Amino acid sequence: MVAIANPMPTDAISGAHDAFIAADVGGTHVRIGLVRGSRDPGEPVSVLEYRKYACADHAGLGDIVADFLASLGTARMARAVIASAGYALEDGTVITNNLPWRLSPAELRTQLGFDDVRLVNDFEAVAHAAAQMDASEVLQLTGPAIAPKHGPTLILGPGTGLGAAVWIPTGKRAVVLATEAGQAALTAGNALEMALLAEMLKTRTHVPVEQALSGPGLMNLYTALCAVRGVAPSPYTHPGQITAAAQSGDDALARESLDVFCGLLGSVVGDMALLYGVQGGVYLAGGILPKIRDVLIGSSFVPRFLNKGSMREALERIPVKLVEHGQLGVIGAARWYLEHQQGE
Repeated sequence: MVAIANPMPTDAISGAHDAFIAADVGGTHVRIGLVRGSRDPGEPVSVLEYRKYACADHAGLGDIVADFLASLGTARMARAVIASAGYALEDGTVITNNLPWRLSPAELRTQLGFDDVRLVNDFEAVAHAAAQMDASEVLQLTGPAIAPKHGPTLILGPGTGLGAAVWIPTGKRAVVLATEAGQAALTAGNALEMALLAEMLKTRTHVPVEQALSGPGLMNLYTALCAVRGVAPSPYTHPGQITAAAQSGDDALARESLDVFCGLLGSVVGDMALLYGVQGGVYLAGGILPKIRDVLIGSSFVPRFLNKGSMREALERIPVKLVEHGQLGVIGAARWYLEHQQGE
């Protein structure tokens, strides 16, 4: 089980000489913690201190980490692990569509005087934490409470983008496959979705899955739906406004957009479960999903997840659970870092 500790007293933080920094860098927020843990995969990671920063309010990740360190008033930190979406290049920089500034572990190491800065895919990190969550920390959407087989587990979630990773048990230490599943081409499952996809293709030649299944993707769906219906869209500037209007009943098209979102998500998750041979379960961990949990429960998500022809029976055996993202990225990044020190 994962330990999510309450902030420790200042004197306890100052004495945490084996602690290090773990950060979960999203397109909108950076979640950062001072963490400590054992290399034993069965031991929990403790979060000694934790903060959340808005990316747009800072010039770079180095400034955020420096502010966090200053708030601790503790001894010099020597190690850090950064979880972020994107593709790492040979020079250490990261290609990412969602950050407002450049991300480079090497530059961070130089700026802050760290001895070691590691980079891990954000959903690879979440996978290392989500695989340890127990039934009291999740909401069951479909399938048995416990998977009948111990096999690959899919961790997927829409936030600023769409992240996905596969946790594969291989004995004492699991292997996690980081993916760019959010960049795969979006496919339609019914006439309305075909019309929405055609509308989005008017302004681009490729519509990736995350152009519909993410916070910005929900806004894309709403705009496309308004165009298909021949209605002027409301001046929403944030996906949270769409979800609020949908759930309050103030905007029928916002609600229809959210319904389309949930249905598409069910189809995509079902496809990925089959693609990756998932047997151990599916965890949905995106930041937007806990905010729409009641809509998700009553939506076509589960029917669309199961609607895979002869493979329905196989999918019925896979537990699908919703888990609050929260500190998972920080805890997972820390667990990844600790496990990858074992062979060093």
